[in-house]
Amino acid sequence: MTPLAHVIALPVRAYRLLLSPWVGHGCRFQPTCSTYALDALQRHGGLRGGYLTAHRICRCHPWGGHGYDPVPGADPAHDASHQSGDDRA
Repeated sequence: MTPLAHVIALPVRAYRLLLSPWVGHGCRFQPTCSTYALDALQRHGGLRGGYLTAHRICRCHPWGGHGYDPVPGADPAHDASHQSGDDRA
């Protein structure tokens, strides 16, 4: 992980440690946003991983999406099915 990614991951880790146990488990997506954030930062570094994390958090509202939404590159089969336009996977 890049140094910038480590810095961005600190609030995510603090959230998981301090707030997540009190908030509950009502995440609309799988994996959860905090897991997604740490995976995105690990795979793509601070800039792109931070962008992907912010984009995901902005989609987390009642009119946003739901379901399986992995970090780009984490599930090649899922990435391939969405590139070809096949939404059944």
